[in-house]
Amino acid sequence: MAFILRRLVLSIPILLLVSIMVFSLIHLIPGDPVTVILGTEATPEVEAALRRELGLDRPLVVQYFAWLGNVLRGNLGRSLSDRTLVSEQIMQRLPVTIELAFGSFLVGLLIAVPAGLLSATRRGSAVDYSSTMFALGGMSLPSFWLAMMFIILFSVKLQWLPASGYVPFTENPRANLTAMLMPMVATGIRESAVLMRMLRSSMLEVLHSDYVRTAHGKGLTERVVVMRHALRNALVPVITSSGLIVAGLLGGLVITETIFSIPGFGRLIVEAIFERDFVTVQGAILVSALLVVLVNLVVDILLALIDPRIKTGKGA
Repeated sequence: MAFILRRLVLSIPILLLVSIMVFSLIHLIPGDPVTVILGTEATPEVEAALRRELGLDRPLVVQYFAWLGNVLRGNLGRSLSDRTLVSEQIMQRLPVTIELAFGSFLVGLLIAVPAGLLSATRRGSAVDYSSTMFALGGMSLPSFWLAMMFIILFSVKLQWLPASGYVPFTENPRANLTAMLMPMVATGIRESAVLMRMLRSSMLEVLHSDYVRTAHGKGLTERVVVMRHALRNALVPVITSSGLIVAGLLGGLVITETIFSIPGFGRLIVEAIFERDFVTVQGAILVSALLVVLVNLVVDILLALIDPRIKTGKGA
């Protein structure tokens, strides 16, 4: 518990620093939100009135602390483009991206773990070379190119899957999985390549450790040695990389969401930037930073469970 509390306390200054950077940098974006809202035909009096209403006539420091106070009370403000609550927009879009991100990560994990284990335990074999070639290909091919190829093959040619669109899981589970399958696989293949190479390298290092040779000397089978002794220690760098991958997916799926017309969290941020809706951008990026902190916290907890030395700072 003390380990988790320390991580939570360390997260507070990180989020505070992120809020300062987001609030400061967002005001460097060219364009006036008042002009975006009212258009170019509005009179100076109307623009001044709206500027006072939105609080844009006050110094940036005053605006920041007013915004931060609202955030601490759970109020992320209202969108400048349609005056809806930013929190409502995020709650509508975020579950879509979370589903896509974790689905893509699950696809990558289902491919990477068996491929990485087989490649490491059969080093120099045809399986090892095939896995290595797959990993290099997966990291070299852009996910958006794979997505378009999947659309051409499975939607246009074979007509097995829909080319775009999104249906909530609660409304129609089958339609949801059908629509999300191609985006998850297109994104997950690249992540599987990264995880597979990481697991292979880690396993090769662990398999040459003294305790693994001791386990072999005791007469344990290869399966028991790999699954019970080697794999647990080999997962430490893999879990660390997995946290970075999940955190990146939560905020970096905008291209996939655009190709498949998925109303996700990434598209919300990009649309808000184009509309100069800095209130929505600030709230969305702050929530994104919070998700990254939570993912890192989960990773730290998992690492501490696998290697208890990490709790005391003695682990790798």
